Amino acid sequence: MPSVERTVTVPRPLERVWAYLTDFTTTEEWDPPTVTTVRTGGDGGVGTTYRNVSTFLGHETEVEYRVVAFVPHELFELTGSGSGVDLHDTLRFSEQDGATSVTYHAEMTPHGVARLASPLVKGGLEVLGTRVAASLEERLLLL
Repeated sequence: MPSVERTVTVPRPLERVWAYLTDFTTTEEWDPPTVTTVRTGGDGGVGTTYRNVSTFLGHETEVEYRVVAFVPHELFELTGSGSGVDLHDTLRFSEQDGATSVTYHAEMTPHGVARLASPLVKGGLEVLGTRVAASLEERLLLL
């Protein structure tokens, strides 16, 4: 399964970074392929659902995400599924000397015909990971 991981560190308080990123609708601001993200249920914690529309490798995909782990100021984890793909996104948070580090890990598991594109997906995911990290850092510096 293709995956990518990036870490960004910004001189911002953990509480502020946590609040911003665990409102997953903010992906519209920091995740370049996201077109829209809407919370469809829940209070933001475990069980909360989101509908995300993104573009990847020239195709628009709708994914239904569910928060599966929510450990304040440490861990925010979601799973999602859409046409031909399952997703698993994990954000880990840490703070040291007034700076906050966020490690973003994304896994994609293609199904059916989409599995044929796995090698292409891996390369696209690496490029996307770099773009997301740069955009994420830029947005977090504005907090």
